[in-house]
Amino acid sequence: NMDTTTMKYSKCTCFFRIFIIWAISSWFRRGPSTPDPNTPAGAPRLPSRNLFPKDTLMDLYVFISQEEVFSDFNNTDALFWFHRDLVYGDWTTGEDGDGCYQQYKELDIPEKVQHNGSLYMHVYFTKSGFHPDPKRKGQYRRLATVHSTKMLNKFKRRKFLKTKNLLTGETEADPEMIKRAESHGPVEIISHWHPNLTINMVDDHTAWVKGSVPPPLDQYVKFDAVSGDYYPIVYFNDYWNLQKDYYPINETLTKLPLRLNYCPLSLWRWQLYAAQNARSPWNFLPEDTYEQSDEDQDSVKVALLETNPYLLGLTIVVSIVHSIFEFLAFKNDIQFWNSRQSLEGLSVRSIIFGVFQSLVVLLYILDNETNFVVQVSVFIGLLIDLWKITKVMDVRLDRENKIAGVIPRIVFKDKSTYVQSSTKIYDDMAFKYLSWLLYPLFGCYAVYSLLYVEHKGWYSWVLGMLYGFLLTFGFITMTPQLFINYKMKSVAHLPWRMLTYKALNTFIDDLFAFVIKMPMMYRIGCLRDDVVFFIYLYQRWIYRVDPNRVNEFGTSGVDHTQNSTPEAANAVAVMDKPEGEKKND
Repeated sequence: NMDTTTMKYSKCTCFFRIFIIWAISSWFRRGPSTPDPNTPAGAPRLPSRNLFPKDTLMDLYVFISQEEVFSDFNNTDALFWFHRDLVYGDWTTGEDGDGCYQQYKELDIPEKVQHNGSLYMHVYFTKSGFHPDPKRKGQYRRLATVHSTKMLNKFKRRKFLKTKNLLTGETEADPEMIKRAESHGPVEIISHWHPNLTINMVDDHTAWVKGSVPPPLDQYVKFDAVSGDYYPIVYFNDYWNLQKDYYPINETLTKLPLRLNYCPLSLWRWQLYAAQNARSPWNFLPEDTYEQSDEDQDSVKVALLETNPYLLGLTIVVSIVHSIFEFLAFKNDIQFWNSRQSLEGLSVRSIIFGVFQSLVVLLYILDNETNFVVQVSVFIGLLIDLWKITKVMDVRLDRENKIAGVIPRIVFKDKSTYVQSSTKIYDDMAFKYLSWLLYPLFGCYAVYSLLYVEHKGWYSWVLGMLYGFLLTFGFITMTPQLFINYKMKSVAHLPWRMLTYKALNTFIDDLFAFVIKMPMMYRIGCLRDDVVFFIYLYQRWIYRVDPNRVNEFGTSGVDHTQNSTPEAANAVAVMDKPEGEKKND
């Protein structure tokens, strides 16, 4: 089974399902927020109101500055946008009749910003006739001013992978990039820019209670310490800004284009955006994971923007079904091996080889610093494969023959139900025939990887070569079970429930592979898994059910305990075929 070897390329599918489930669950999430320390214990919490009533006339001020705390209100060069008499909660005015307005300018780049400095946008909404400058007495009022700040540039990590041809020592990397890698180290922090941003004013007049606003909304609702009422919610919406559209800020740029949009936003849409951007459930993850998840979500956003709505709706429904099937396949796989009494008809060598596959994939993704969630998934899969070893083999500690006289030696021994049946003979025969095909392919792929692919070192070459080989030809290791089924003329020993759920998930992956951009190798992998399962179905059809054959739980349809009747006395489970039939096979 190649589920784990394709885990790296299927993470887009994983995040797509997380997106759907998170969007649905955000409607029902009503956990308590952080209690207000200023509220006396036992004091009643009264509902509050929005300080800006419906249809309030507002003035919009947008200042651009290098300072995170802005105070230079008299600097006309810092004023990017001033718009008078906006109507709070109005959805009908504007250029397109949707309540939205737009401002576009090209900014001069300060020298400090060209060298990884920060650029901030300070947004002020004031009731009509007031000014945001606290120094202007008579024109400034605290309860009539809403202020919010956002850093316009975004710092992203650029990692330099020092790869080379291990035989010649040459590399196809840009010489300029090599020099930067030598001067800045393997990781460089670079400021990036996106030219579009939307300022949303949430049209909401809910009677929020301070200290009881559900997360993640409590991060945006700001209460006045004196009156207890809350300010209108200003939300900077960059959800649809794709990561691929950001570009680095450097000395070659002379202007920074900036297109600001002001639009009203409904409460339920704001809840969706806030839920998708919330990172509180993942606080234990490293910061690199956030950057990787942002890039992964790009595929989700592209699918939402470019996919046919009917196909997208079908994909959403099927994605939920996919998650259910994954759980059922996992449950039945554990249940099958936990209750297994006989290894008749099962390929033990395939289970052992599966542990090797999972170990290679885990080492490979650790070497390539893949997403943390994927690392955990692969590690759990490896633990399950190791647990299966204890079910197909007798594992014990040899304390007499210790390694270096200190560490007990682990001894593996085939179970009697495997050794005493014809399954071991067929399993050895299948892997012998398989080795005639795999070893030449493995040798050719290793030579190709060494000659034409760049690597960080010999360790990375070994892992990359093994991973690439397993991803390309690993499905061949599924064939020994087909060979055993053919020799035994039976499929009753297989975990059909688990296989069915995994096959259905493979068909669903086919749908994802064409909706979301995937490597062609992944699409081929889904197709080849489908072909193998169809062969399983063909074998199930031609090998009819025989009540004498042993099923997946080590029992047959004949009751051997009733020896009082002649029929029961003559009923013998067909555990093996005569020697002559084996030779004919």
